Amino acid sequence: MGQKSAVDVGRLIPEGVRAYPESVRKVKGTWLALVKTEQGKFIFLSRNLKNFSELQEVSKGYLAPLSPANAAALMDLCPELRPRRLPAGVSFGFGDRIGGATPGHLRALAGADVFPVLAQQSVRELTRTGRNFQEVLATAVFGALQEGYGGGFGADADHLKTVDQAREAARAGYTMFTCDPSQELVSPARLPEEELEQRYHALPERERWEKEYLGKNFQIKGLGRLRFSLQELVQVAVKFSRAIELACEMYAALKELLPQGFDFELSLDEAEAPTTPAEHYFVVSELAKRDVVLTGLAPRFGGVLEKAVDYRGSLEVFRRDLRAHVALANVLGPYRISLHSGSDKFSLYPVLAREGGGRWHVKTAGTSYLVALGVVAEKDPQLLREIWAQALKSFATDRESYHLAPDLSRLPSPQELPEQDLPSLLTQDDPRQVLHVTFGSVLRGELGDRLRQLLADHEEDYYRALAEHLGRHLVALGVKKDG
Repeated sequence: MGQKSAVDVGRLIPEGVRAYPESVRKVKGTWLALVKTEQGKFIFLSRNLKNFSELQEVSKGYLAPLSPANAAALMDLCPELRPRRLPAGVSFGFGDRIGGATPGHLRALAGADVFPVLAQQSVRELTRTGRNFQEVLATAVFGALQEGYGGGFGADADHLKTVDQAREAARAGYTMFTCDPSQELVSPARLPEEELEQRYHALPERERWEKEYLGKNFQIKGLGRLRFSLQELVQVAVKFSRAIELACEMYAALKELLPQGFDFELSLDEAEAPTTPAEHYFVVSELAKRDVVLTGLAPRFGGVLEKAVDYRGSLEVFRRDLRAHVALANVLGPYRISLHSGSDKFSLYPVLAREGGGRWHVKTAGTSYLVALGVVAEKDPQLLREIWAQALKSFATDRESYHLAPDLSRLPSPQELPEQDLPSLLTQDDPRQVLHVTFGSVLRGELGDRLRQLLADHEEDYYRALAEHLGRHLVALGVKKDG
């Protein structure tokens, strides 16, 4: 990552500017660093580099704003800061809804044997926060520079629902694309028998499917024999045929834009019912016949995986489901089994570590936002009270498209909650879930500006809290030693 030096930073950096020590380096004859001034953070350059824009001349060099354009210039200058594909093994997604959490995420990662995805955001999150793919990637790049990190990371455009969204993310520099075809899924259980049959017989691939799947035994090591009945084939085909089409179209568009390769994950976790082994086998087999290569699949597991809280259900059911999906992934791939809504699922992590076959991916996002609110609770309790009031006001709308079921009767009134009890909003499941999904209504208004300023003023507290909380995740997953 360029030449790091014990040079006196004070000789390089103008007065009134604080450099982050780990960021200071010399690259191709130019000293650069991430610095902080009264106006915010900038890249300091010891000389004018043409690819950087909006440069402000200062004594000893230039200041460049932390813009997506300058992130692109920085990646060209320091290729180790450019996102790359996932290596073999296990990986962990660090979502950041606010922007600015990457230094804390990297501190959590210290000493862990897992590949990080530092830029991860869904289209749903982008819509609610008003950010875009370029901005999310830029904040991850600048955070990696700040911490002096050069170990590689991925960039995941999460829960993509259209081909155009995938193209946008590819052009922004992303390396991982999670296709979410949930809007294309058909629920056979909701269809009258006659309509189900009509839909099946209208599918152009019906005869081929019957020849290839009926009357055959598919031996899956670690799972046993898989055999399709006609009824099961009818249900699986009707449920997933349109989803398969979307995944194929998205993959083809990405392959055209990124011929050098990319990571492609299929998300089935937002389906109404748990993903069965037959569904998994059918979907992946059909994708493979169209030259779609998966690097990950996110099934819907049995039990309840809700946002912001631990798993609710039988660990044996989860273990059984995981073993089946891992066995199928080993035979059909190999590819990772991905755990979505992965924040705070502490009871599941040891199971995933033992049964995941050394190929798993975990996605987190909202938990870093809740960590930020924990800093707010400590530094400005009144701000947290106002955020809670806004959360209650917008929850009915903001909960749409999220899988959660808080008990609304257990949500305290903002006016009646004593100040010393405000931190309990972040430790009790019901208010925690409400805060988790109302981030957009908070971040896009005046409360969001105040929240970001508070985190900027207390950034080391924020980083420490992130490192502790996300570090707990990695310890429970067995990829980092405790302490």
